[in-house]
Amino acid sequence: MEILETVNWALILPILIIQLVLFVVALIDLVKIEKTNGPKWLWAIIILFVNIIGPILYFVIGRRNH
Repeated sequence: MEILETVNWALILPILIIQLVLFVVALIDLVKIEKTNGPKWLWAIIILFVNIIGPILYFVIGRRNH
């Protein structure tokens, strides 16, 4: 566990918090919205597994403007 002691948490923690917030907000929005550009199941997989870029892609490409 020496590697955890050498990590600069001041740099990593804000990125982890931003990732978590984007992840949660994107999933909540995906559940609430009626239609998306593409199937909802695919956007759920992208949000879950493409880390910080997945939720951003969902908000930029996946949401359908009425």
